[in-house]
Amino acid sequence: MDELDEVQGKYFSITDPKDVDTVIYQINRTEKEFLKTSPKYTVERLDCAVEFVGDKTRKTFFVDNPAPDGNHLIIFSFGKGRVVVNSGFLDYDQVKISKKPTPLNIKTLYSEEETEFKEFAYTPNMKRQISIIDLETTEEVKPVLYFDEEANEVKGKCKLKPYKKYFAFEVREKK
Repeated sequence: MDELDEVQGKYFSITDPKDVDTVIYQINRTEKEFLKTSPKYTVERLDCAVEFVGDKTRKTFFVDNPAPDGNHLIIFSFGKGRVVVNSGFLDYDQVKISKKPTPLNIKTLYSEEETEFKEFAYTPNMKRQISIIDLETTEEVKPVLYFDEEANEVKGKCKLKPYKKYFAFEVREKK
């Protein structure tokens, strides 16, 4: 059997113009059995393959285990000093993207001293509801994990470097 025969999932491509870097996150609903001790929603950054086409960048994003009822996506396009946010939905063999950018409560984080940002809990499958992105590289800041014995759960904190700007977002339930 060929290695590619074992891969299950879906993929789609987008093309970024010069000086724009798009990253996409999938929004996951936490399984019912973990809801009492975990956030209702978590985020997972999609992996992508990059191809350069002239001065543009073509990215092919992968969803490993697509949900039978579709996958909610949040799309961030980072440009010079700004972030455009759209929502999308992966349904069968197509991606539907909203025509209007999504209004979000976002924070740009900046400090002149090294700091730790926000303590947050993980689900049992190690997913979280918050992500922090380095605005220069658009890479995700990897949290430092630890076990909180009092709460009996795995938690994380992100260490932020001084004189750098970060973009943080969190998926919350509507109240």
